[in-house]
Amino acid sequence: MKPTRILDLVANVVIAAVVAWVATRMAYNSFPPISTYAGASLYPVAAIEAVLAFVIRAKVNDNQLGDGRHQLHPITAARAVALAKASLQVGSIAAGVWLGFLFWVFPQRGTLGAAAADSPGAIVGMLAGVALVAAALWLEYCCRAPDDPTDDPATT
Repeated sequence: MKPTRILDLVANVVIAAVVAWVATRMAYNSFPPISTYAGASLYPVAAIEAVLAFVIRAKVNDNQLGDGRHQLHPITAARAVALAKASLQVGSIAAGVWLGFLFWVFPQRGTLGAAAADSPGAIVGMLAGVALVAAALWLEYCCRAPDDPTDDPATT
């Protein structure tokens, strides 16, 4: 598996933002009010992934990889990478959707009371997506295999 490319995440954000902006522009009057809690559901996931990343990093740094009782099983690390990869997609798309929503709502704040009321919830949602992407990138980084020792004989 290869590390996630930042360009792929940026593409997710841009595409999701454009689609959300068009959808918001066309159907904003039928949207329900956006509460501050609407986008906050990604914060706990980001926090859990950040903690998991630190735990995995500590196990990898201490060479506690294996199938022993207090070791990190390689399948667990692979599952954590899969979680990180999925979270990167979800977080970047969520951030893009909220960003596209904000691109339409933010300029309308002066003329539409609903737009002014919806802006804080959209900002919270966008930041939650960014937080999830950051935590997932950290988790993915922490799950990298430690450098294998070389097969070359020691030269000392």
